[in-house]
Amino acid sequence: MKKILYVATVAEHFYYFHLPCFKFFKEIGWQVDVACHGDRALPFCDNKFDIHIKRSPADKENLTAYRELKRIIKNGNYDIIHCHTPMGGILARLAAKGERKKGTKVIYTAHGFHFYKGAPPLNWLIYYPIELVMSRLTDCLITINDEDFAFARKHLKAKKIVKVNGVGYNSDIFYKIPTEEKIKLRIKKGYSNDEQLLIYVAEMNANKNQAMLIRAIKRLKDSGKKVRLLIVGADNCNGEYVKLAKALGVSDIVDFLGHRNDACDLVNMSDIAVGSSLREGLPVNVMEALACGLPVVLSDNRGHRALCRNGVNGYIVPLNDDKAMADRISELLDNPEIYKKMSKNAVTGIKPYSKEQVIEELKEVYKEYIG
Repeated sequence: MKKILYVATVAEHFYYFHLPCFKFFKEIGWQVDVACHGDRALPFCDNKFDIHIKRSPADKENLTAYRELKRIIKNGNYDIIHCHTPMGGILARLAAKGERKKGTKVIYTAHGFHFYKGAPPLNWLIYYPIELVMSRLTDCLITINDEDFAFARKHLKAKKIVKVNGVGYNSDIFYKIPTEEKIKLRIKKGYSNDEQLLIYVAEMNANKNQAMLIRAIKRLKDSGKKVRLLIVGADNCNGEYVKLAKALGVSDIVDFLGHRNDACDLVNMSDIAVGSSLREGLPVNVMEALACGLPVVLSDNRGHRALCRNGVNGYIVPLNDDKAMADRISELLDNPEIYKKMSKNAVTGIKPYSKEQVIEELKEVYKEYIG
């Protein structure tokens, strides 16, 4: 029986993004093993190895993880090793170096390089040299946006470099609903139809940069707009953004909803999706919002640029320019015809990014190595 090993930092990464790939390999008779940390049960998985991969390259625990991975790979006799996440990719490729010489094929998916145009110099000093070396240990490097793809083809040394449309969104759940259903959802969730709802589905952290949105909604409030901002995601910044909303006097119109299992309903009942992050690979939250027909107003980064066609399905605004964000939101709210056109474009333009389409792209990548 042929075998594939998937490697990443945490089990949730596989649970939310890669189960269709597991299912594909099981259907063609392969053994599917996984190396990651976490208690999350993974369907279509034969063996799950618990290894603790730390996100920092300097963490000493990664030496232990490397040794464990090397043992797993040596004993496993895998035909393919597919690794994800920066440190998962580094350790797996190093650990597979010997087996690769015996014929094991190594695939790495870069979910957005940490070095990119506008990235902090330290990112370039640390992550670019590492990936340059690691790319020589890679049979296939999968990128998920045009900027990373172009850079990789020009500067990195993997045997093959391809681009797929990210991890995809679930089109069975995220799709545009009729206005009547939207109204019912708002009533069910306790929201008024007299205010415009803005939504951002992302954990609260420095990279997601929710402060930009809170400052933008302050401007909208001061201009007389009846708006409300829904921030959906776990708080990983010790209440910093909650304090900012209070300090700016917008606590009454910013709802911090935490992690939710009804994100689909929250997106569908909203009017505009916003995003303020510093860095993105190819954000699923934006895909989901577009699929639901929400125009987007997003900060300028490569992942946002890949999904938002400025002036077509939304707007891109300069990073941390909360005035520009507020102005673009106002423009959408004040112009129903522009909103309607962008909503239609959002739905039609995002279809190539569905999970169904992405798994077909990945099958084409895998074909070369399945034999």
